[in-house]
Amino acid sequence: MYRSVMAISRGFVPRAAYSLCLGPLSPLILSSVSPVRRLTVSASLSAAQHDPSSATGHKSSTTSRWKPMCLYHTHGLCTMLDDPAHLEKFSHSCSDEFSDDISEFVNKKHQEFDYFLVLDLEGKVEILEFPVVLVDAKTTRVVDLFHRFVRPSKMSEQRINEYIEGKYGKLGVDRVWHDTAIPFEEVLQQFEVWLTQHRLWGKELGGHLNQSAFVTCGNWDVKTKIPQQCNVSKMKLPSYFMEWINLKDIYLNFYKRQATGMKTMMRQLQIPSLGSHHLGIDDAKNITRVLQRMLADGASVQITARRNSPENVEFLFENRIR
Repeated sequence: MYRSVMAISRGFVPRAAYSLCLGPLSPLILSSVSPVRRLTVSASLSAAQHDPSSATGHKSSTTSRWKPMCLYHTHGLCTMLDDPAHLEKFSHSCSDEFSDDISEFVNKKHQEFDYFLVLDLEGKVEILEFPVVLVDAKTTRVVDLFHRFVRPSKMSEQRINEYIEGKYGKLGVDRVWHDTAIPFEEVLQQFEVWLTQHRLWGKELGGHLNQSAFVTCGNWDVKTKIPQQCNVSKMKLPSYFMEWINLKDIYLNFYKRQATGMKTMMRQLQIPSLGSHHLGIDDAKNITRVLQRMLADGASVQITARRNSPENVEFLFENRIR
């Protein structure tokens, strides 16, 4: 509550409705994360800011019942699954907010890939958040999500605290970040386990993705930030980051109009924006909504950039966002 009061006193109205009322984590869990403080962080919205039904365009039953995802649950650390009040306030399903009926989408085309991995990183200095939404290319349905907060490896604790306060404090999720964030190399280890469980990656495939591709809103995430972070973390760039789909280029070539970012695409397509902008998991979900609409409209979603070496990237679309 303290952070919310301070934020409001500074004239800031938070963009997310997260009230992290959590029970104690187990000693095993606490051995690898910061201790859980007995503090409730409450960040609320005015109805006009938060209610997706106030957006123009298509309205769905999904948006009318939207509630924020439990971010402890995305990390496998929620201890409140038997608490009705917590379940009423937070979502614990990756697909609830994507449950629109797609039976009428008659324009869908056959896609080169079976699955899309929608990725939207957060963190300018080092990566702070690594969210991925798994989308079935044939049905457009969300299958699963992977979400980890990432602890910087080259910052002092004081700088980390300042960084997280400025980035996530205003969203009311700084506490869950401190409780769950792990080093980038551990994030990729867990991500590879997750990919393997979905049969999307394996060493027997030469370390490449199996009939799936990353989808990003821009080239920065995979072209620039992943290699930078691998360098900082003293890791070899994984081979599954060698190609990706920049949705802005697909959008430009399919709709014949330019959109500089996610919010512009959503506005032009009249898709309500849900959650908090610059909370990575919410941005990844909103990018997924754009992808679903484009698949429904008949877009062919294909690779737009390929890395020939860690430093050399080939852009495959002549007409692309510069």
